Amino acid sequence: MTQFVGIGEHVRQTMQVIRYLSLEWLAALTTEVADSAPLQALAGEHTIGVTQVVTDGPEGSVVYHLQVGDGVAAFGAGSAFPEDVRMEQTWKTAVGVATGELNAQEAFIRGLILLTGSQQKLVESQPVFGALDGVFSSVRERTEYR
Repeated sequence: MTQFVGIGEHVRQTMQVIRYLSLEWLAALTTEVADSAPLQALAGEHTIGVTQVVTDGPEGSVVYHLQVGDGVAAFGAGSAFPEDVRMEQTWKTAVGVATGELNAQEAFIRGLILLTGSQQKLVESQPVFGALDGVFSSVRERTEYR
């Protein structure tokens, strides 16, 4: 198990490094989403199910989802149900977006992320994705991309 000493709000804390899109990474995000007061509050105002599919990764394809509505925000493995939006991308694109080396909007424009479903629902749910970015940031600092 690889460990490092945290930075930012986790300064001087020893933390386990988790591999991007691994079961440990999914579990960490599941916990962070469940514990996020802003996301849970937004779940009372927004309803959306988003499935992410990442292909060509070290362990093949990975499918995970964000489900928001009825006052609950949840993250986990598998497809959203109901699914309003599906995004598909390769491992290389996902890593680029996750690390900030590739702008997500640019990836959409270049066709590197295939979006299907309700674009309107996606636009209406932008506050949810803003809050989700904070959750991803807390996990990102202890994630390795290999």
